[in-house]
Amino acid sequence: MAKPNYAFEKRQKEIAKKKKKEEKRLQKAGVGDSQPQDARPVPGNDDKAATTGDT
Repeated sequence: MAKPNYAFEKRQKEIAKKKKKEEKRLQKAGVGDSQPQDARPVPGNDDKAATTGDT
């Protein structure tokens, strides 16, 4: 039976913790996008579907 690699597990936990801490730091600094990418208006799409129809 194989021995568990505790050093690897510890390193993975440290990396995950470091990544989470960095994400929090960026979020507090305001670097993260305030709007999701889907909510941003698409350039050149001036609601053409809403203007067509009853003319």
